[in-house]
Amino acid sequence: MRRLGFLMRKEFQELRRNPRMLRVLLVAPVIQLGILGYAATTDVKSVPAIFLDADRSAASRDLIGRFEGSPYFSVVGVTSRHEDVEDALQHRTAWMAVSIPTGYGRHIANGTPVTVQVVADGTDSNSAAVGLGYATSLVADKSVDVARARLGVGGQIQPIGSLEARTRVWFNPELLSQHFMVPGVLALLLMITTTVLGAVAIVREKELGTLEQLNVTPLRRWEMTVGKLLPFGLIGVIQVFLVVAVTVLWFKIPLRGSFPLLFGLTLVYLLCTLSLGLLVSTISSTQQQAMMTAVFFFVVPMIYLSGFIFPIENMPEIIQPLTYLIPLRYFLVIVRGIFLKGVGLESFWPDALMMLAWGLTVLTLATMRSQKTLR
Repeated sequence: MRRLGFLMRKEFQELRRNPRMLRVLLVAPVIQLGILGYAATTDVKSVPAIFLDADRSAASRDLIGRFEGSPYFSVVGVTSRHEDVEDALQHRTAWMAVSIPTGYGRHIANGTPVTVQVVADGTDSNSAAVGLGYATSLVADKSVDVARARLGVGGQIQPIGSLEARTRVWFNPELLSQHFMVPGVLALLLMITTTVLGAVAIVREKELGTLEQLNVTPLRRWEMTVGKLLPFGLIGVIQVFLVVAVTVLWFKIPLRGSFPLLFGLTLVYLLCTLSLGLLVSTISSTQQQAMMTAVFFFVVPMIYLSGFIFPIENMPEIIQPLTYLIPLRYFLVIVRGIFLKGVGLESFWPDALMMLAWGLTVLTLATMRSQKTLR
Protein backbone atom coordinates (compact mmCIF):
# COMPACT_ATOMS: atom_id res chain seq x y z
CA MET A 1 0.00 0.00 0.00
CA ARG A 2 2.92 2.33 0.61
CA ARG A 3 4.10 1.91 -3.00
CA LEU A 4 0.58 2.57 -4.18
CA GLY A 5 0.44 5.74 -2.12
CA PHE A 6 3.68 7.02 -3.64
CA LEU A 7 2.38 6.40 -7.17
CA MET A 8 -0.88 8.23 -6.44
CA ARG A 9 1.09 11.09 -4.91
CA LYS A 10 3.13 11.28 -8.13
CA GLU A 11 -0.06 11.52 -10.22
CA PHE A 12 -1.48 14.28 -8.05
CA GLN A 13 1.78 16.23 -8.24
CA GLU A 14 1.66 16.05 -12.03
CA LEU A 15 -1.87 17.44 -11.99
CA ARG A 16 -0.84 20.18 -9.56
CA ARG A 17 2.01 21.21 -11.84
CA ASN A 18 -0.48 21.59 -14.69
CA PRO A 19 -3.14 23.89 -13.17
CA ARG A 20 -4.55 24.78 -16.58
CA MET A 21 -5.42 21.14 -17.27
CA LEU A 22 -6.91 20.79 -13.79
CA ARG A 23 -9.14 23.83 -14.36
CA VAL A 24 -10.26 22.42 -17.68
CA LEU A 25 -11.15 19.08 -16.09
CA LEU A 26 -13.24 20.70 -13.37
CA VAL A 27 -14.77 23.68 -15.17
CA ALA A 28 -15.30 22.29 -18.68
CA PRO A 29 -17.94 19.68 -17.65
CA VAL A 30 -19.99 22.38 -15.91
CA ILE A 31 -19.83 24.65 -18.98
CA GLN A 32 -20.64 21.77 -21.31
CA LEU A 33 -23.60 20.73 -19.17
CA GLY A 34 -24.87 24.31 -19.24
CA ILE A 35 -24.67 24.42 -23.04
CA LEU A 36 -25.86 20.90 -23.79
CA GLY A 37 -28.60 21.15 -21.20
CA TYR A 38 -30.26 23.83 -23.31
CA ALA A 39 -29.21 22.53 -26.73
CA ALA A 40 -29.99 18.84 -26.22
CA THR A 41 -33.76 19.03 -26.40
CA THR A 42 -36.46 17.56 -28.60
CA ASP A 43 -39.08 20.13 -27.63
CA VAL A 44 -40.49 21.98 -30.64
CA LYS A 45 -41.63 25.55 -30.08
CA SER A 46 -42.14 28.64 -32.25
CA VAL A 47 -42.37 26.68 -35.50
CA PRO A 48 -42.13 29.29 -38.29
CA ALA A 49 -45.27 29.04 -40.42
CA ILE A 50 -46.46 30.85 -43.52
CA PHE A 51 -50.12 31.11 -44.56
CA LEU A 52 -51.51 31.00 -48.07
CA ASP A 53 -54.79 32.85 -47.49
CA ALA A 54 -56.87 32.71 -50.65
CA ASP A 55 -60.08 33.68 -48.85
CA ARG A 56 -59.09 36.89 -47.02
CA SER A 57 -62.13 36.72 -44.78
CA ALA A 58 -62.77 37.26 -41.09
CA ALA A 59 -62.94 33.50 -40.61
CA SER A 60 -59.53 32.95 -42.21
CA ARG A 61 -58.02 35.74 -40.12
CA ASP A 62 -59.47 34.11 -37.01
CA LEU A 63 -57.77 30.83 -37.90
CA ILE A 64 -54.46 32.60 -38.49
CA GLY A 65 -54.88 34.37 -35.14
CA ARG A 66 -55.13 31.03 -33.39
CA PHE A 67 -51.72 30.10 -34.74
CA GLU A 68 -50.30 33.50 -33.78
CA GLY A 69 -51.57 33.08 -30.23
CA SER A 70 -50.06 29.63 -29.85
CA PRO A 71 -46.57 29.33 -28.27
CA TYR A 72 -45.82 26.51 -30.71
CA PHE A 73 -46.00 28.64 -33.86
CA SER A 74 -44.51 31.83 -35.18
CA VAL A 75 -46.34 33.29 -38.18
CA VAL A 76 -43.68 34.60 -40.57
CA GLY A 77 -46.01 35.73 -43.33
CA VAL A 78 -49.45 35.73 -44.91
CA THR A 79 -49.60 35.66 -48.70
CA SER A 80 -51.88 34.81 -51.60
CA ARG A 81 -49.10 33.64 -53.93
CA HIS A 82 -48.02 30.00 -54.19
CA GLU A 83 -44.50 31.12 -55.18
CA ASP A 84 -44.01 32.81 -51.81
CA VAL A 85 -44.87 29.59 -50.00
CA GLU A 86 -42.48 27.51 -52.11
CA ASP A 87 -39.68 30.03 -51.62
CA ALA A 88 -40.20 30.11 -47.82
CA LEU A 89 -40.11 26.30 -47.53
CA GLN A 90 -37.09 25.93 -49.81
CA HIS A 91 -35.05 28.57 -47.96
CA ARG A 92 -36.13 27.30 -44.54
CA THR A 93 -37.60 30.65 -43.50
CA ALA A 94 -40.76 28.65 -42.79
CA TRP A 95 -41.04 25.04 -41.65
CA MET A 96 -44.74 24.78 -42.32
CA ALA A 97 -47.33 26.26 -44.68
CA VAL A 98 -51.09 26.40 -44.12
CA SER A 99 -53.28 26.83 -47.21
CA ILE A 100 -56.75 28.35 -46.63
CA PRO A 101 -58.90 27.87 -49.77
CA THR A 102 -61.22 30.34 -51.45
CA GLY A 103 -64.68 30.27 -49.91
CA TYR A 104 -63.40 29.11 -46.50
CA GLY A 105 -65.44 31.73 -44.63
CA ARG A 106 -68.60 30.94 -46.59
CA HIS A 107 -68.31 27.23 -45.89
CA ILE A 108 -67.75 27.90 -42.19
CA ALA A 109 -70.83 30.10 -42.05
CA ASN A 110 -72.98 27.55 -43.91
CA GLY A 111 -71.72 24.60 -41.92
CA THR A 112 -70.49 22.75 -45.00
CA PRO A 113 -67.25 20.73 -44.96
CA VAL A 114 -64.05 22.57 -45.91
CA THR A 115 -60.46 21.37 -46.09
CA VAL A 116 -57.40 23.28 -44.88
CA GLN A 117 -54.12 21.94 -46.24
CA VAL A 118 -51.04 21.84 -44.02
CA VAL A 119 -47.65 21.34 -45.69
CA ALA A 120 -44.52 20.66 -43.60
CA ASP A 121 -40.82 20.62 -44.46
CA GLY A 122 -39.88 16.99 -43.82
CA THR A 123 -36.12 17.59 -43.75
CA ASP A 124 -36.26 17.40 -39.96
CA SER A 125 -38.72 14.56 -39.56
CA ASN A 126 -39.11 14.93 -35.79
CA SER A 127 -39.90 18.65 -35.91
CA ALA A 128 -42.21 18.12 -38.89
CA ALA A 129 -44.19 15.38 -37.11
CA VAL A 130 -44.54 17.40 -33.90
CA GLY A 131 -45.46 20.55 -35.82
CA LEU A 132 -48.10 18.70 -37.84
CA GLY A 133 -49.57 17.39 -34.60
CA TYR A 134 -49.79 20.91 -33.17
CA ALA A 135 -51.37 22.25 -36.36
CA THR A 136 -53.90 19.42 -36.52
CA SER A 137 -54.86 20.06 -32.91
CA LEU A 138 -55.43 23.78 -33.53
CA VAL A 139 -57.58 23.09 -36.60
CA ALA A 140 -59.56 20.49 -34.65
CA ASP A 141 -60.16 22.99 -31.82
CA LYS A 142 -61.43 25.50 -34.38
CA SER A 143 -63.80 22.86 -35.77
CA VAL A 144 -65.15 22.11 -32.29
CA ASP A 145 -65.71 25.81 -31.58
CA VAL A 146 -67.58 26.25 -34.86
CA ALA A 147 -69.82 23.26 -34.09
CA ARG A 148 -70.57 24.54 -30.61
CA ALA A 149 -71.40 27.98 -31.96
CA ARG A 150 -73.96 26.45 -34.33
CA LEU A 151 -75.56 24.51 -31.46
CA GLY A 152 -75.69 27.59 -29.27
CA VAL A 153 -73.87 28.64 -26.14
CA GLY A 154 -73.13 25.63 -23.96
CA GLY A 155 -74.21 23.20 -26.67
CA GLN A 156 -72.83 19.68 -26.46
CA ILE A 157 -71.50 18.22 -29.69
CA GLN A 158 -70.77 14.77 -28.31
CA PRO A 159 -73.64 12.29 -28.36
CA ILE A 160 -74.51 10.16 -25.34
CA GLY A 161 -72.30 7.11 -25.11
CA SER A 162 -69.24 8.76 -26.71
CA LEU A 163 -65.81 7.74 -25.47
CA GLU A 164 -63.60 10.30 -23.77
CA ALA A 165 -59.93 9.85 -22.87
CA ARG A 166 -58.50 11.65 -19.85
CA THR A 167 -54.73 11.53 -19.83
CA ARG A 168 -52.24 11.92 -17.02
CA VAL A 169 -48.45 12.00 -17.22
CA TRP A 170 -46.26 10.65 -14.43
CA PHE A 171 -42.67 11.56 -13.50
CA ASN A 172 -42.48 14.43 -16.03
CA PRO A 173 -45.94 16.06 -16.05
CA GLU A 174 -44.93 18.95 -18.32
CA LEU A 175 -43.30 16.57 -20.81
CA LEU A 176 -40.09 18.62 -20.82
CA SER A 177 -37.42 16.84 -22.81
CA GLN A 178 -34.82 18.74 -20.77
CA HIS A 179 -35.73 16.64 -17.73
CA PHE A 180 -34.98 13.54 -19.80
CA MET A 181 -31.85 14.78 -21.56
CA VAL A 182 -29.89 16.59 -18.83
CA PRO A 183 -29.37 13.51 -16.59
CA GLY A 184 -28.20 11.71 -19.72
CA VAL A 185 -25.76 14.56 -20.44
CA LEU A 186 -24.35 14.02 -16.93
CA ALA A 187 -23.57 10.40 -17.81
CA LEU A 188 -22.19 11.41 -21.19
CA LEU A 189 -19.79 14.02 -19.82
CA LEU A 190 -18.43 11.65 -17.19
CA MET A 191 -17.80 9.02 -19.84
CA ILE A 192 -15.96 11.37 -22.18
CA THR A 193 -13.69 13.02 -19.63
CA THR A 194 -12.75 9.96 -17.58
CA THR A 195 -12.29 7.67 -20.58
CA VAL A 196 -9.94 10.13 -22.24
CA LEU A 197 -8.05 10.64 -18.96
CA GLY A 198 -7.62 6.92 -18.52
CA ALA A 199 -6.56 6.56 -22.15
CA VAL A 200 -3.59 8.89 -21.77
CA ALA A 201 -2.54 7.57 -18.35
CA ILE A 202 0.10 5.06 -19.42
CA VAL A 203 0.76 6.52 -22.86
CA ARG A 204 1.98 9.74 -21.27
CA GLU A 205 4.54 7.73 -19.32
CA LYS A 206 5.69 6.14 -22.60
CA GLU A 207 6.17 9.49 -24.30
CA LEU A 208 7.99 11.01 -21.33
CA GLY A 209 10.27 7.99 -21.06
CA THR A 210 9.34 7.36 -17.42
CA LEU A 211 7.55 4.08 -18.05
CA GLU A 212 10.81 2.14 -18.08
CA GLN A 213 11.69 3.64 -14.71
CA LEU A 214 8.37 2.51 -13.28
CA ASN A 215 8.92 -0.96 -14.69
CA VAL A 216 12.15 -1.45 -12.71
CA THR A 217 10.50 -0.42 -9.43
CA PRO A 218 8.91 -2.99 -7.07
CA LEU A 219 5.46 -1.85 -8.22
CA ARG A 220 3.14 -4.69 -9.09
CA ARG A 221 0.94 -4.45 -12.15
CA TRP A 222 -2.25 -4.08 -10.15
CA GLU A 223 -0.64 -1.36 -8.07
CA MET A 224 0.30 0.56 -11.19
CA THR A 225 -3.21 0.11 -12.55
CA VAL A 226 -4.94 1.24 -9.37
CA GLY A 227 -2.45 4.04 -8.84
CA LYS A 228 -3.22 5.37 -12.30
CA LEU A 229 -6.99 5.08 -11.96
CA LEU A 230 -7.66 6.42 -8.46
CA PRO A 231 -6.46 10.03 -9.00
CA PHE A 232 -8.58 10.34 -12.13
CA GLY A 233 -11.42 8.66 -10.28
CA LEU A 234 -11.20 11.40 -7.65
CA ILE A 235 -11.48 14.00 -10.39
CA GLY A 236 -14.54 12.16 -11.67
CA VAL A 237 -16.05 12.26 -8.16
CA ILE A 238 -15.55 16.03 -8.01
CA GLN A 239 -17.16 16.32 -11.43
CA VAL A 240 -20.16 14.35 -10.14
CA PHE A 241 -20.78 16.83 -7.32
CA LEU A 242 -20.37 19.82 -9.62
CA VAL A 243 -22.57 18.47 -12.40
CA VAL A 244 -25.31 17.25 -10.05
CA ALA A 245 -25.34 20.66 -8.36
CA VAL A 246 -25.79 22.41 -11.71
CA THR A 247 -28.49 19.93 -12.73
CA VAL A 248 -30.53 20.45 -9.55
CA LEU A 249 -29.88 24.12 -8.76
CA TRP A 250 -29.63 25.64 -12.24
CA PHE A 251 -31.87 23.47 -14.41
CA LYS A 252 -34.29 22.82 -11.51
CA ILE A 253 -34.49 19.12 -12.31
CA PRO A 254 -35.70 17.35 -9.18
CA LEU A 255 -33.56 14.63 -7.65
CA ARG A 256 -36.41 12.43 -6.42
CA GLY A 257 -34.24 9.47 -5.47
CA SER A 258 -31.35 8.89 -3.12
CA PHE A 259 -28.18 10.87 -3.75
CA PRO A 260 -25.98 8.35 -1.84
CA LEU A 261 -27.32 5.62 -4.14
CA LEU A 262 -26.63 7.78 -7.19
CA PHE A 263 -23.14 8.52 -5.92
CA GLY A 264 -22.37 4.87 -5.19
CA LEU A 265 -23.51 3.66 -8.60
CA THR A 266 -21.64 6.53 -10.25
CA LEU A 267 -18.45 5.12 -8.71
CA VAL A 268 -19.23 1.82 -10.42
CA TYR A 269 -19.76 3.70 -13.69
CA LEU A 270 -16.42 5.49 -13.22
CA LEU A 271 -14.80 2.07 -12.82
CA CYS A 272 -16.15 1.19 -16.28
CA THR A 273 -15.02 4.38 -18.01
CA LEU A 274 -11.60 4.57 -16.40
CA SER A 275 -10.92 0.89 -17.07
CA LEU A 276 -11.90 1.39 -20.71
CA GLY A 277 -9.52 4.31 -20.98
CA LEU A 278 -6.74 2.27 -19.39
CA LEU A 279 -7.34 -0.56 -21.84
CA VAL A 280 -7.06 1.91 -24.72
CA SER A 281 -3.80 3.24 -23.31
CA THR A 282 -2.26 -0.26 -23.39
CA ILE A 283 -2.87 -0.58 -27.14
CA SER A 284 -1.74 2.94 -28.08
CA SER A 285 1.72 4.36 -28.64
CA THR A 286 1.05 8.11 -28.41
CA GLN A 287 -1.41 10.32 -26.57
CA GLN A 288 -2.92 11.46 -29.84
CA GLN A 289 -3.49 7.87 -30.92
CA ALA A 290 -5.00 7.03 -27.53
CA MET A 291 -7.45 9.94 -27.68
CA MET A 292 -8.48 9.20 -31.26
CA THR A 293 -8.98 5.52 -30.47
CA ALA A 294 -11.02 6.28 -27.36
CA VAL A 295 -13.26 8.79 -29.10
CA PHE A 296 -13.86 7.18 -32.49
CA PHE A 297 -13.87 3.49 -31.57
CA PHE A 298 -15.56 3.64 -28.18
CA VAL A 299 -17.12 6.97 -27.13
CA VAL A 300 -18.97 7.82 -30.36
CA PRO A 301 -20.43 4.31 -30.89
CA MET A 302 -21.52 4.24 -27.24
CA ILE A 303 -23.36 7.54 -27.65
CA TYR A 304 -25.27 6.23 -30.66
CA LEU A 305 -26.07 2.78 -29.28
CA SER A 306 -26.74 3.55 -25.62
CA GLY A 307 -30.21 5.05 -26.07
CA PHE A 308 -29.01 8.56 -25.26
CA ILE A 309 -30.14 9.90 -28.66
CA PHE A 310 -32.06 7.09 -30.35
CA PRO A 311 -34.43 4.73 -28.49
CA ILE A 312 -32.97 1.22 -28.40
CA GLU A 313 -36.42 -0.23 -29.14
CA ASN A 314 -36.43 1.56 -32.50
CA MET A 315 -33.09 0.12 -33.59
CA PRO A 316 -32.92 -2.87 -35.96
CA GLU A 317 -33.13 -6.19 -34.14
CA ILE A 318 -29.65 -7.15 -35.34
CA ILE A 319 -28.21 -4.04 -33.64
CA GLN A 320 -30.05 -4.23 -30.32
CA PRO A 321 -27.95 -7.08 -28.82
CA LEU A 322 -24.83 -4.91 -29.25
CA THR A 323 -26.25 -2.33 -26.84
CA TYR A 324 -25.85 -4.81 -23.96
CA LEU A 325 -22.07 -4.37 -24.33
CA ILE A 326 -22.27 -0.66 -23.54
CA PRO A 327 -22.07 0.50 -19.89
CA LEU A 328 -23.61 3.86 -20.77
CA ARG A 329 -26.86 2.03 -21.55
CA TYR A 330 -27.13 0.75 -17.98
CA PHE A 331 -26.09 4.02 -16.34
CA LEU A 332 -28.65 6.01 -18.34
CA VAL A 333 -31.39 3.77 -16.95
CA ILE A 334 -30.01 4.24 -13.44
CA VAL A 335 -29.47 8.00 -13.46
CA ARG A 336 -32.83 8.77 -15.10
CA GLY A 337 -34.61 6.40 -12.75
CA ILE A 338 -33.10 8.05 -9.68
CA PHE A 339 -33.63 11.61 -10.90
CA LEU A 340 -37.10 11.38 -12.43
CA LYS A 341 -38.79 8.39 -10.79
CA GLY A 342 -37.08 8.28 -7.40
CA VAL A 343 -36.74 4.50 -7.59
CA GLY A 344 -34.27 2.48 -5.57
CA LEU A 345 -31.81 -0.30 -6.21
CA GLU A 346 -34.60 -2.88 -6.27
CA SER A 347 -35.78 -1.45 -9.61
CA PHE A 348 -32.50 -1.55 -11.53
CA TRP A 349 -30.17 -3.91 -9.69
CA PRO A 350 -29.68 -5.98 -12.89
CA ASP A 351 -28.34 -2.85 -14.64
CA ALA A 352 -26.02 -2.11 -11.72
CA LEU A 353 -24.79 -5.70 -11.66
CA MET A 354 -24.13 -5.72 -15.41
CA MET A 355 -22.25 -2.44 -15.13
CA LEU A 356 -20.10 -3.77 -12.30
CA ALA A 357 -19.33 -6.97 -14.22
CA TRP A 358 -18.43 -4.91 -17.30
CA GLY A 359 -16.06 -2.70 -15.34
CA LEU A 360 -14.29 -5.58 -13.59
CA THR A 361 -13.92 -7.49 -16.87
CA VAL A 362 -12.40 -4.55 -18.73
CA LEU A 363 -10.14 -3.73 -15.78
CA THR A 364 -8.86 -7.32 -15.79
CA LEU A 365 -8.23 -7.18 -19.53
CA ALA A 366 -6.38 -3.89 -19.17
CA THR A 367 -4.17 -5.32 -16.41
CA MET A 368 -3.41 -8.45 -18.43
CA ARG A 369 -2.69 -6.38 -21.51
CA SER A 370 -0.29 -4.16 -19.61
CA GLN A 371 1.65 -7.23 -18.47
CA LYS A 372 2.19 -8.26 -22.07
CA THR A 373 3.18 -4.87 -23.39
CA LEU A 374 5.15 -3.34 -20.56
CA ARG A 375 7.49 -6.18 -19.61
